[in-house]
Amino acid sequence: MNNFLDDIPQIPLAQWTNDAMDYVTDHFQGFFDQIQETTESLMVSVTDGLLFIPAIVMIILIAVLAFFATKKKFGLAIFSVLGLLFIYNQGLWEDLMNTVTLVLFASIISVVIGVPVGILMSKSKTIESIMKPILDFMQTMPGFVYLIPAVAFFGIGLVPGVFASIIFSIPPTIRFTNLGIKQVPKELIEASESFGSTGSQKLFNVELPLAKSTIMAGINQTVMLALSMVVIASMIGADGLGKKVLTAVQRADVGPGFVAGLGLVIFAIIIDRLTQSFNNKKG
Repeated sequence: MNNFLDDIPQIPLAQWTNDAMDYVTDHFQGFFDQIQETTESLMVSVTDGLLFIPAIVMIILIAVLAFFATKKKFGLAIFSVLGLLFIYNQGLWEDLMNTVTLVLFASIISVVIGVPVGILMSKSKTIESIMKPILDFMQTMPGFVYLIPAVAFFGIGLVPGVFASIIFSIPPTIRFTNLGIKQVPKELIEASESFGSTGSQKLFNVELPLAKSTIMAGINQTVMLALSMVVIASMIGADGLGKKVLTAVQRADVGPGFVAGLGLVIFAIIIDRLTQSFNNKKG
């Protein structure tokens, strides 16, 4: 029996997508090349700067930061020292610094874009209704898919890895910023308005300080999602611990893959606890 659904013409969505990508790359390739060159130059400079600092000095600085960030508790500081010494001992220090650079750039750009977009969503129902399905799409699309436009726009290397990481990791910052501002008690908003506060004064002196905890929770999730993209980004040439894991998978080499993966776990725990401690700080 013939299924009437088979008689419906196939929607050429794949072809439309290819045509759109071709149009963008044909007309804006110079723009993307400029971004790629500038960003890669900055990332290489940051990595070189991190590697210029002796490893032992970097480890001590991170331990001191962890000590004071956790209100002078030794737990995270000791874990940081032992974990980072292990990474150095395994010959993965340069890979770690490359990973730090990738996560740092992806996280900073995500926050710089995400917080203002979240603020706009909290102020406009129209923008919120437009952004919600876009954010749903960004969060549910498999991370590997983002590698396709990243390579089409920026080629192979660090920059497309950052581009893919930003798309994948930015939604929590946007959502939590929107949520945090909306959760500010209306009574406090009305009180600030009664004292003649302007829109910007109300935002920076009332809403953002009170929403800080929620926004920081979103930033924490963004950083962790950016870190989770490290291995995927290595598939398009991004250096770092993710590349070590990918190489081990391709060669079915369990030992190096486990060591590099453990290095990623150590780095993830340190970053997660540090961002959480900044959120928990009073005042």
